[in-house]
Amino acid sequence: MNNIDLPHALEAYFAFAEIASTRHSRRFTITFPYFDGQRLDRLQWWWHVSLAQERVVGEAGMEALRQEAIERFRQHIQRWLVNSRNRLFDGQPFPRLASVAPAEEPVEDTLVAEPVAEPVWAEPKVVNG
Repeated sequence: MNNIDLPHALEAYFAFAEIASTRHSRRFTITFPYFDGQRLDRLQWWWHVSLAQERVVGEAGMEALRQEAIERFRQHIQRWLVNSRNRLFDGQPFPRLASVAPAEEPVEDTLVAEPVAEPVWAEPKVVNG
């Protein structure tokens, strides 16, 4: 089962901000708001780029780092949904969070463990004797 059933791509609901920089780096956050019942909640992803790294990668590199952070955050949300047995739906204006119904739970493949052979040990030897 797909845990994300939204009218737009998940990234369309992300909000981006640059927060106060330090002497050595620029800091950014990505926020994903959602409704959990009647309560508005959020997930956030924080990332930073050192000033030296920014000088090396330039503007195009900064965009690539931003896209990497977006992808990692998207994967994090997908894992969170699977692990918590939740799903996102609706998306007007924010996605809604709900538990996955038992009938909707994915059937996981069961793995059959291969029998493990007992190790063969050499005969013990007397060292001092």
